[in-house]
Amino acid sequence: MIYRKARFDDIESIYGLVHIYAAQGEMLPRSRNTLYENLRDMVVAEADDTVVGVGALHIMWDRLAEVRMMAIAPEHTRQGIGAEIVRRLLAEGDALGIEKVFTLTYKPDFFRKLGFIRISREELPQKVWKECIDCPKYPNCDEIAMIKV
Repeated sequence: MIYRKARFDDIESIYGLVHIYAAQGEMLPRSRNTLYENLRDMVVAEADDTVVGVGALHIMWDRLAEVRMMAIAPEHTRQGIGAEIVRRLLAEGDALGIEKVFTLTYKPDFFRKLGFIRISREELPQKVWKECIDCPKYPNCDEIAMIKV
C-alpha cells in the first residue's frame, strides 16, 4: 500500500469513494469543486495504481483542524488503511502545530480506537459550523463529535 498526498489525477477516484458512502447516508457528499479546492488537505492510499482510500485534514481555526472525508473502498475495509491515513493526517497536523483535531462522524468506534473521545457538538467553536448551512441534514445534524487533544 502506498500512502501519499492527493493529486489532481486522483479527483475522480476520490469523488467515487466519497459518493459510495454519501449515497448510503454514512458521510456527507462532496462536489468535485470542493474536492479540487481541498486537494492539499487530502492523503490517499493507493493499491495497484488505484486509489482505495482517502482522508483529509482541514484547518478550521487557530491550531484547530478537522479529520474529514474518510472513505475506504468497501473491498479494502478492515485492513488498517483508514487508521494509517488518520495517523498520517495527525502527524501532518503535529508538524503544523495543530493542538486539537476533531471529527464529525458516524463511525465513533473507529476514531475511539485512534484516541479520539466523544464530546458534545456544542463544545466545538462556532467557526466549525460555517459549512453546516450547505448540509442536507441541516439543522438536524446526527453526526457524533469527537476530539483528540
